[in-house]
Amino acid sequence: MTSTSLQSIETLSQLIADTLEDMKAVNVTRLDIKDISSVADLLFVASGNSTRHVNAIADDILEKVKAAGFRPLGSEGTETAEWVLIDMGDVIVHIMLPDTREFYDLERLWSARPIAQQSTSESELQ
Repeated sequence: MTSTSLQSIETLSQLIADTLEDMKAVNVTRLDIKDISSVADLLFVASGNSTRHVNAIADDILEKVKAAGFRPLGSEGTETAEWVLIDMGDVIVHIMLPDTREFYDLERLWSARPIAQQSTSESELQ
């Protein structure tokens, strides 16, 4: 958890999930990344059917979180709308076109666990 309380994160998460559902986002995935990232606790990945749909989803999320008293740290990608990122601090939202989402495969990237490194003593190297 970075800067907000657990209750606030859950409230924000539910608001984002409800908005994604209301806006007919496709293949919505919610990833708990708090154990593998110091940047955020939750990550949403969703698709829109077109660039207009991606932008509409992002605009609605931004509007609703601001109305609920949350302050977005920033958003990127609305110009081309192939991939829009909304940074809410503890919660990050990625809204992508299906081809872009398939190419970057964020779900696989964020679910990967680091492999423990084996320590090798100098005597084992000789």
